[in-house]
Amino acid sequence: MSEDKDNDTKAAITEGKNEKASSLFDDVVDTAVRKAKKCKNITKGICNILATFNNTKVSFASPNGSIISWASSGKCNFRGSRKSTAYAAQMVVQDAGKVAMSHGMKEVSIRIKGPGMGRDAAIRAIQTLGLIVDEIVDVTPIPHNGCRPRKVRRP
Repeated sequence: MSEDKDNDTKAAITEGKNEKASSLFDDVVDTAVRKAKKCKNITKGICNILATFNNTKVSFASPNGSIISWASSGKCNFRGSRKSTAYAAQMVVQDAGKVAMSHGMKEVSIRIKGPGMGRDAAIRAIQTLGLIVDEIVDVTPIPHNGCRPRKVRRP
């Protein structure tokens, strides 16, 4: 008798967790994307992500390079050390991505730059928005020879 009650309570708890998880996912996926008033009808584009130690910036552009939408963690009301977090990067991508999708964007090639914490979170957020990711390219600048060394110290 007590085993049946334990099984029922466990089943109820797991159902509650599943409902919470699905409702959180539904909030992200089911957000209504309205058509922009002056729709540009750009189906394929470029997403530039700059993830620094202090900030995360995202811009969606057409294939020829004209910017359609952009967002940064400061624009999304994150201040101080919260601007560089992975959660801030996720919110930034959702903010800019909704505007880009309202202009008709469906496919994206990602160019990611910088060593920040929001790199992976930003890419995952793009995929959860429903955009098709064609390619992911790391365009972080790497010095080939580095800075000029100091002059030699005299004895």
